[in-house]
Amino acid sequence: MNLRSHGDELKNLRNELMNDLLHGQRTGANGPVECLGQTFASEHARREHFLKLLAEKLKDPAFRKIEGFPQGTDEAILAMSDPPYYTACPNPFLEDFVRHHGKPYDPSVKYSREPQTIDVSVGKTDPLYKAHSYHTKVPHLAIVPSILHYTEPGDIVLDGFGGSGMTGVAAQWCGAAPSAYRHELETEWKKQGKAAPKWGARRVILNDLSPAATFIAANYNLPFDVETFAKEGKKLLNEVEQELGWMYETLHKDGKTKGRIEYTVWSQIYSCPECAGEVNFIDEALDEDSKRVKDSFPCPHCGAELTKQKMERLFASTVDSATGRTLQTPKRQPSLIIYSVEGSRHQKSPDETDLQVLNRISAMALPADVPKMEIPPMHMTHERARMDYSGITHIHHFFLPRALHAMAALWSKASSQPDARVREMLLFFVEQALWTASLLNRYRPTGFSQVNQYMTGVYYVASQHAECSPWYILEGKLGRLAKTFQAFGARQAGAGITTGSVACLPLASGSIDYIFTDPPFGENIYYADLNFLVESWHRVTTDARPEAIVDRFKKKGLPEYQHLMQRCFTEYYRVLKPGRWMTVVFSNSKASVWNAIQVALQQAGFVVAEVTALDKVQGSYRQVTSATAVKQDLVISAYKPNGGLEDRFNRDGPTVDSAWDFVQTHLKQLPAVKVTKGDFPELMSIVERDPRRIYDRMASWFIRHGAMVPISTPEFLAELPVRFREMDGMVFLPEQLVEYEKARSRIPQVKQAELFVSDERSAIDWLTNFLLKRPSIRSEIHPEYIPQIGSAKRKGEIIPELDQLLEDNFLKYDGTGEVPSQIHSYLSSNHKDQRGLDKDDPALVAKAKDRWYVPDPNKAQDLEKKREKALLKEFETYKTFSGRKIKESRLEVLRAGFRAAWAAKEYQTIINIANKLPEETLQEDEKLLTLYDMALTRTEDGL
Repeated sequence: MNLRSHGDELKNLRNELMNDLLHGQRTGANGPVECLGQTFASEHARREHFLKLLAEKLKDPAFRKIEGFPQGTDEAILAMSDPPYYTACPNPFLEDFVRHHGKPYDPSVKYSREPQTIDVSVGKTDPLYKAHSYHTKVPHLAIVPSILHYTEPGDIVLDGFGGSGMTGVAAQWCGAAPSAYRHELETEWKKQGKAAPKWGARRVILNDLSPAATFIAANYNLPFDVETFAKEGKKLLNEVEQELGWMYETLHKDGKTKGRIEYTVWSQIYSCPECAGEVNFIDEALDEDSKRVKDSFPCPHCGAELTKQKMERLFASTVDSATGRTLQTPKRQPSLIIYSVEGSRHQKSPDETDLQVLNRISAMALPADVPKMEIPPMHMTHERARMDYSGITHIHHFFLPRALHAMAALWSKASSQPDARVREMLLFFVEQALWTASLLNRYRPTGFSQVNQYMTGVYYVASQHAECSPWYILEGKLGRLAKTFQAFGARQAGAGITTGSVACLPLASGSIDYIFTDPPFGENIYYADLNFLVESWHRVTTDARPEAIVDRFKKKGLPEYQHLMQRCFTEYYRVLKPGRWMTVVFSNSKASVWNAIQVALQQAGFVVAEVTALDKVQGSYRQVTSATAVKQDLVISAYKPNGGLEDRFNRDGPTVDSAWDFVQTHLKQLPAVKVTKGDFPELMSIVERDPRRIYDRMASWFIRHGAMVPISTPEFLAELPVRFREMDGMVFLPEQLVEYEKARSRIPQVKQAELFVSDERSAIDWLTNFLLKRPSIRSEIHPEYIPQIGSAKRKGEIIPELDQLLEDNFLKYDGTGEVPSQIHSYLSSNHKDQRGLDKDDPALVAKAKDRWYVPDPNKAQDLEKKREKALLKEFETYKTFSGRKIKESRLEVLRAGFRAAWAAKEYQTIINIANKLPEETLQEDEKLLTLYDMALTRTEDGL
């Protein structure tokens, strides 16, 4: 579905929305305002009232000890905040916000939803999405369908890793969407057989550990006067030009006219290895015509053939006036000036007057408003990027002198704006120039613009720097922001925004209707490190201690990350209403990180109902994490079991009946039908309806409750088709099967999930799929099977030979007795000469002899028990292993052994074996990791 920006139509809705805002929206610049049930004479009065309450709260030492409380003075936190809607610290008004706007959980109110998939490629070019950059974010237009699907108008949505606040924008868009968008989405839902959504804004709670993130989120989501912002933004730029315009003046080539500098290109200076002469890299290496760097070039002094790798970077010693320290900074010279005269762009080399201006600026004292914080120890600047090698140890070192004066003037003037809400938006506007104005902004000669040319996700100082003027960076941005927010229309004060750890949200239990979240995954991005540059200007910085990432510099490995995420998911579980849903966007290709998330989710109490690749191709864990699979973002749909299931379990305990109670409840949460898009739709195989996957979910639920799994895998798989309905390898409730069969009659083609052989279990699954379709002799199986094992195989994983896999898991017809129905059905359907023959016909027997086939459930149960016994016997060899590490192992042996040890309450056995395994063996298997994690918990609790 092509959900593009509908800005023009949104403008037409603006007046209509102004007359139909929910409680909390400002009703005028000076008119009365209602907020959380109280009426104030004006917005200013509302703000002052809650700022006073927040100021009193900040004096409480216990309040400041809340996990994730940012680092900053009371004054700095108050300056960023707009209570009760936004606080740059844990928001003490959130419970009031939810109490006023939310609906208490009522178990008598019927609620039922199937998982909803999203497509995060939607909306990345939308102006609202691009209004403020952030390290990662899911477009609001990708979130809107999920909010519409899981909630109703007025419901409260939570995003605890809120980032720049796109979930909040999406919640408001549900009420502000133009008719063209609504028609497009409703048409798409109708094709899928879904009822039209209930349009209307939802309330939202946004949290993030980073004050930089929550400040962006607040300005995205809280209402403001767009026209006043645009006027004041223009005034701001004009005032800075009047004050500092001389710094950006240059003489035109005619020797008379003055031009305004758009950007100056600085080059690092190198030393020729042959003559030791200084080499300006841009002057010598940049091809004027192609605007590309030459592979090699002659030394301007001796003519020696040079490359960048052959030369040595030169440094200059400078005394930092702020710290009094001597710094070694890379030696730089301005090489190019790009300037404009009467709207026409020109280029020149710096002349003597330009150099004099730069020297004059360098001699000036640092502006008072410049942050001079020392950069704390962090991975991004010390381990990965080595900022000290670039002479950067404090925040002000990120900027050349002229850029530093410009940014200080912009920040100071924006901060002095008397209208609080306009002031926040001006800072929202100005802070977007910080990265481009810094030394991190690379010169890209072939780029359309030199704005935002820094390397994302890392601190990196290149050898060529484009020093952009504030007007070059911000003038166009101002117009785009005003146009975008004008199109977004009048918004509600429908967001409650808080700064702190997800693990301790200031919310009541069971108060949230839906959670959409895009948490940090592993060590993809170091958010706290990267946000420090912007946060230092606000003087409020992230407390990185509870940050849920893998950061070896801060001694956070994968186990620490998993436990941090488990605490976050546990808090999500606490505040979510029973029976409600959570959508998690997963953005990491590492199997170990994926398993850490899966285990953290299950340990918190959530049940995963669907895992879907964002291109709508549904895939299992192996599909997504195997070496041969396409690496894609995933959407995890998980639910909090309703109170009835929990109550029955607490009453009856871990019985066989409670296992089937879980399955009954779980199947209700799974989609009955999944259809691919396009002109030739196919029914999709729903991985979560696979019998073994259902068993895994049930087993994990019992383990999470600290209970023994009351039914074995063979018993479960044999009983499942008796209690429920099976079709196309999937399990359904009776009413779901009716729905599936209706779809099956319209769309007979079923798209099976592709299997990759990465371990013993997936090898068995592949052979099962193959033999179900085509009972075969070994010589027919072997050439089809062997190519499936290759780069997908895990390191250290022993996959038994094909003969052993067949012997342990399947049956072979030896030619005695009647031909099994599985083989008979295949031969009679695919060989004309075998049709109509009795099962004991010699011709059929001869054709069927030595064919392997999938046994029926009763015989499969016997085989499974025999196989389990053999696996446990082999597990004994692991228990007696005396070396340091078990370098190679059979995953199925480990799984069987861990299950048996758990059932026998031999928790130390699990821990001992786990300590002998390579870290990746444990971390890359969800089942082992779950049992190991629970064994540790039980041991620590003394159970």
